[in-house]
Amino acid sequence: MNIFALFEQRVADALASLVASGALPAELDVSRAAVEPPRDPTHGDLATNAAMVLAKPAKANPRALAEAIAAELKRDPRVAKAEVAGPGFINLTLAPGVFQDVLRAIIAAGPDFGRGLKQDAAPINVEYVSANPTGPLHVGHGRGAVFGDALANLLAFVGYSVTREYYINDAGAQVDILGRSAFLRYREALGHDIGTIPEGLYPGDYLKPVGQALAERFGRALLDVPEEVWLPTVRTAAIDAMMAMIRDDLATLNIRHDLFFSERSLSQGGVDHIRATIDDLRARGLIYEGRLPPPKGQPVEDWEDREQTLFRATAFGDDVDRPLLKSDGSYTYFAADIAYHRSKFERGFRTMIDVWGADHGGYVKRMKAAVAAVTDGKGELDIKLCQLVRLLRGGEPVKMSKRAGDFVTLREVVEEVGSDAVRFMLLFRKNDAQLDFDLEKVVEQSKDNPVFYVQYAHARCASVFRQAREAFPGRDFGPARLAEADLSVLQDPGERDLLRLLAQYPRVLDGAADAHEPHRIAFHLFELASAFHSLWNKGKDLPQLRFVNQADQQSTEARLALVYAVRSVLASGLGILGVTAPDEMR
Repeated sequence: MNIFALFEQRVADALASLVASGALPAELDVSRAAVEPPRDPTHGDLATNAAMVLAKPAKANPRALAEAIAAELKRDPRVAKAEVAGPGFINLTLAPGVFQDVLRAIIAAGPDFGRGLKQDAAPINVEYVSANPTGPLHVGHGRGAVFGDALANLLAFVGYSVTREYYINDAGAQVDILGRSAFLRYREALGHDIGTIPEGLYPGDYLKPVGQALAERFGRALLDVPEEVWLPTVRTAAIDAMMAMIRDDLATLNIRHDLFFSERSLSQGGVDHIRATIDDLRARGLIYEGRLPPPKGQPVEDWEDREQTLFRATAFGDDVDRPLLKSDGSYTYFAADIAYHRSKFERGFRTMIDVWGADHGGYVKRMKAAVAAVTDGKGELDIKLCQLVRLLRGGEPVKMSKRAGDFVTLREVVEEVGSDAVRFMLLFRKNDAQLDFDLEKVVEQSKDNPVFYVQYAHARCASVFRQAREAFPGRDFGPARLAEADLSVLQDPGERDLLRLLAQYPRVLDGAADAHEPHRIAFHLFELASAFHSLWNKGKDLPQLRFVNQADQQSTEARLALVYAVRSVLASGLGILGVTAPDEMR
């Protein structure tokens, strides 16, 4: 039950009545009229901007139009008050029965409240992590992993068919370097003194097991053949080992992908999909041979003063056209990326979401241009950039990891503070904002630690029911019984604040899914937990507001209904974020 959607329709009906009466012109575009929570809760339960956005196209005075709309809305028995504020905003105070209906809807649905908001939703591809298979994941990778996974959970919850995808960058120079680094460890495993790892190779100890496995499998055989013979074998073994390690790292955060797509498969296996993509673009006049002008300001990494095969990226909003072939005739990374996104479209995905690190920001325009081109404008690509994570301990930067060589691994962080703390805190900030992650603060049991504060609210809800069962032995406090409670006793302002926040949950889900912003769920859960804790504390001073009152079963059942709804929404939101909802905190 989404009261915001219900009252958006009610506003639309009011506008239709005004059109029918001649007070508004016909064929008025009412799509910008919205219903949302008022900025100040004392102004009411809902607010609409309908008069403000429609006054100009209707050639009407906004306040006069607001008065006319408010008069129509007052006819609705669900509206207790409709008041015009300022130049033409309309604030609505709802009848208590509206929130009672919301509460009963939550009790009936439990943690599934808000599920399936999107009817007949199209398939969506969410590609996230996609780290080069050259070593263990670090915390920066973890932010993109958690963001992508929570976003996929959110989209699936509201009704989309979601495919979670990982693009394996197993072609190009970086995996050749990986192969040479693994070969060095292979030699080490055979007893060779390899000295200091040469600059340009991967120095981490994580490649030692790969070298050992190669030594056990091949003995000394690979030492006696040239690089062009041993490199493919060692490279494949190293990539397989790195991907197994990456999967294990992700599993510590309960992240699992539906599909791992190999970049190498685009140009191997009988069909060269990159060549086919270039040929298709060329046939449509989107490829040409030409020279790029010298870059202005900062140098551009893919600029060369030579005749090149170029994609007309500027025709689709990019700053310059982009090369698809290197000077040696091999494909650029961009060419492979175009073919990869074309494959997503051919697999039935009209909406694609890529989660990238902030260092890929300069790549956004060209990739959006490419998707527009290869899908003939029928595909939509949303690229979410995840900013850097600064890892701290007690406010001081954390030292590097010996195992990884030059960074702290994601696994080390998860093992120290736990999956719940990592996931919630990485989502408790918008993805494009830099984040400080303090290993000490995220495990504090205090209201200053958001993950503890939200989980503690869920645990407190569970404890209320344990208290109720002790106070009323044998009483049924199941959902069916609570749905029949007399909810009219919920009159305290703190109780009404909770009801408002509970009623907003479907709207938060809907908006977060449309904007591809799972952090909105974390923010809402924190606000809900804060309101719940406040009401709990209020009950300490005012016994008549306690959730369990042994002398008053009627108020107890009504408040248990409220607590059940809070617990359900907290469990729902935490589930979307991939965080556990504990019944006890130890």
